[in-house]
Amino acid sequence: MSLALSVLDLVPVRSDQSTGDALAATLDLARAADGLGYRRFWLAEHHNMPAVAATNPPVVIGLVASATERIRVGSGGVMLPNHAPLVVAEQFALLEAAFPGRIDLGIGRAPGTDPVTSWALRHGAGGVSDEAVTRFPEYVDNVLAMMEPAGVGLALRGSQHVLRATPAAQSVPQIWLLGSSDYSARLAAAKGMPYVFAHHFSGSGTAEALELYRSSFQPSPELAEPRTFLTVNASVADTAEDAQRLALPQLLQMLALRTGQPLVAQRTVEDAETIVEAGLPEAHEGLVDAMRQRWVIGDAAGARKELADLAASYGVDEVMVNPVAGAHRGTDPRTSPARVRTLELLGATAGV
Repeated sequence: MSLALSVLDLVPVRSDQSTGDALAATLDLARAADGLGYRRFWLAEHHNMPAVAATNPPVVIGLVASATERIRVGSGGVMLPNHAPLVVAEQFALLEAAFPGRIDLGIGRAPGTDPVTSWALRHGAGGVSDEAVTRFPEYVDNVLAMMEPAGVGLALRGSQHVLRATPAAQSVPQIWLLGSSDYSARLAAAKGMPYVFAHHFSGSGTAEALELYRSSFQPSPELAEPRTFLTVNASVADTAEDAQRLALPQLLQMLALRTGQPLVAQRTVEDAETIVEAGLPEAHEGLVDAMRQRWVIGDAAGARKELADLAASYGVDEVMVNPVAGAHRGTDPRTSPARVRTLELLGATAGV
């Protein structure tokens, strides 16, 4: 099986970086992915987090697409309950017009933040309400319809109005449903849409979700057969020992998220090592070890074999890598060399 590789980026913010620095490092990473032949570069949506600057995927997608030449750029994903469907359709219709054939719209149902920030995102109008989540399938349909060149008819006060995301569309983005449970797998299958399970975040239930999607898939005019791929966290270095060290900052970030600890900007490798050497609670050590087992951490040969084995196990021909390697103290804040090195080592002979 020929394995294609893609990139997921959260625009991580280190303790030595400003937001501008983190964005510069993401653009550097995207240029590397473009030059190495990676298939796509997706940006996540997360809000009010000290270590994540990917708050607005459409804005960052525009920056990345402008800084690259051939790689597909998209959202992984836009959290649709946070936004009016028309706004999302307008944003991505413009991106597709500016970069035709290079834009992906990945749509998710989760809020991507805490309840207070969700409330603020919707102007204090109840946050990501139960209604917004319940109407998610309808909102997906609305986005799809509004981006069609002919637009969609809206009946209002006895009159018919046509809504178009942009006046003269020539093409539409490729649209994916994302999820970390079986809900989006069922919905994507029913609508005949491509689907991605958040294996990098969940780490469990992947096989079941993909089987549910494939077994219940209904062909659509846009997609005749199921289409999916795998996401995974990866830290790859010249030696397996270095890769383990570089993974520590992100492991501590995820540990804090899962155990309800205060979130901070991503630590340097040296600061993370100091915390680990001081000793983690026994229960926390177990969580960190479990995450290590699910991530791809190692040297180039070992990591490439792990990716190939994962792809074969789940029956996919594409893997989307979230490069989680941290940075050493004193690194140029506008760069993330270990993340770039992860892509270089994986892309060298992995078939991209």
